[in-house]
Amino acid sequence: MSPATHRRDFLKQSAWLSLAALGLSARAAESAPAGKISRLRTSLNAYSFYVELNQGLKDPKHPKAMNLSQLLNFTAEAGFDAIDLTGYFFASYPKAPTDAEIFAIKHEAFRLGLEISGSGVKNEVTTADKALRAEGKQRIKDWVEVCVKLGAPVLRVFADTNIPPQKWQAVSGGASREVVEGWIADDFRECAEFAAARGIFIGVQNHGDFLTTGAEHVSLLKRVNHPNCRAIVDTGKYLTADPYLDMALAAPYAVNWQVKETPFGKPNKPLTDMRKIVKIARDAGYNGYLPIESLPMGRKDYDTPGELRRMLKELKAAIAE
Repeated sequence: MSPATHRRDFLKQSAWLSLAALGLSARAAESAPAGKISRLRTSLNAYSFYVELNQGLKDPKHPKAMNLSQLLNFTAEAGFDAIDLTGYFFASYPKAPTDAEIFAIKHEAFRLGLEISGSGVKNEVTTADKALRAEGKQRIKDWVEVCVKLGAPVLRVFADTNIPPQKWQAVSGGASREVVEGWIADDFRECAEFAAARGIFIGVQNHGDFLTTGAEHVSLLKRVNHPNCRAIVDTGKYLTADPYLDMALAAPYAVNWQVKETPFGKPNKPLTDMRKIVKIARDAGYNGYLPIESLPMGRKDYDTPGELRRMLKELKAAIAE
């Protein structure tokens, strides 16, 4: 047996073991049809409170300020199973927090009965600037180590540009889609290899720039071709006429989700059909977390806690059916 075959077998076995630890089926790891088991759990994405959490980092005494401890308490009180602790809201970001800070948050979540479903960072992979891409890769690796300490199984990363208001075509210097997909795949494969050795998954989130459809999402993942690099299905960022079809296409590759208020990414659009989300996840053989994210989207006096509670109630009802 060749060394390459040994490596493939090792990666496949380690990925299945990691999926089992996460509560996902090995069947899902192979993108096969749904199994009999369905174990879906709710989570809150911290980015729902990005206004309040950013205010807390700037001025903790501001009346609208929120810190991570307050976020955890809201998450538990509202009835979520878990929390997705976006990395941006740690005071040290983009640098990793100290072990003392990590363990304080981890212990408070444990005290409140909350699991930690994941974390996330910003990274730039579509730019022609190799130094900036390298910086993003290192940040991903640094936060993989944070996930290990938090007990978070997935680190969320972006395949879309994070240099607003520019798009991938501009920051890539006019490179073709094929070329840019190759840059991204090479970077994420390296990060996935690093993460696999630590029992962590890299979750690639679609965010409406380089990845706007389910087909584009799947194409990238297939090009990465690593069992520890899988999809974060963002239900509000497939920019198509019927985003549910795109969700269904990407769902067999999912290691986590982001369930948004509406699948059309804009306010005053039809609300997300939680029954459809749950059916798509189950049909794909997905077992794991369905994190909710609610955003003001420019609306004044938006009731984020109220909207999160509404979404959670509907998602729990759909899971229970």
